[in-house]
Amino acid sequence: MTSPVITVEHGVVGYDGRPVLRNISLTVTAGEVVAVLGANGSGKSTLIRAVLGLVPLSAGSVALFDRPLRRFRQWARIGYVPQRLGAGGGVPATVREVVASGRLARRGVLRPPGRADRVAVDAALLAVGLADRAGDPVSTLSGGQQQRTLIARALAGEPELLVLDEPTAGVDAASQEAFAGALRDFVGDGGTVLLVAHELGPLRPVISRAVVVHEGGIIHDGAVPDPAGHHAEPDHDHVHPHCYDEPAGLWSN
Repeated sequence: MTSPVITVEHGVVGYDGRPVLRNISLTVTAGEVVAVLGANGSGKSTLIRAVLGLVPLSAGSVALFDRPLRRFRQWARIGYVPQRLGAGGGVPATVREVVASGRLARRGVLRPPGRADRVAVDAALLAVGLADRAGDPVSTLSGGQQQRTLIARALAGEPELLVLDEPTAGVDAASQEAFAGALRDFVGDGGTVLLVAHELGPLRPVISRAVVVHEGGIIHDGAVPDPAGHHAEPDHDHVHPHCYDEPAGLWSN
């Protein structure tokens, strides 16, 4: 039997007395790629933040790798990529330096990087198609390439679970395709993925299951639903405004 990686039972989240998630129950098992879909404001990003403990539940429970969230400490097993923050952060770092920082949770801050760290960083850069930009300042990259850098940073930590919040929102087609390829490789090596998306695009063939959130509740859990409305049009481009106010936490994982 495949073991659960994420278990949410009757989860409730509210802000200022306003319910955002209502009685959410969700299980993600090892090897799955689960997409959380829904309109802006539906509660889908709040769901994955609750899974990671970035927002507190007012009722219900979360477990990671069969361990209650309040007792979970093995954060090196999880790679988290929040919504578009930009990989530069105002610091004049190279692409390789940003990606290498993803190794800190695994090796510790005090131990210098070794061969295994360099191999993991090289593999992560190759996976997202940025090996040729490793020495360039992150500030010189496009928005899509910066997002790929953050995904490579998460991959460099060799996590078992990737959690991604709208990883392809508003990025160029080449970056979307590169990310889809990286995801296929990650899952092929035994990884598990939970990602939030407004729409799937090139990721659709990689997704094994879709969860649709509407007004704070899960209204569908199963096969990926067909696009509807203007999202079904062949020339529809997903560039929408999004809220980028991410809480701190898990940023070194």
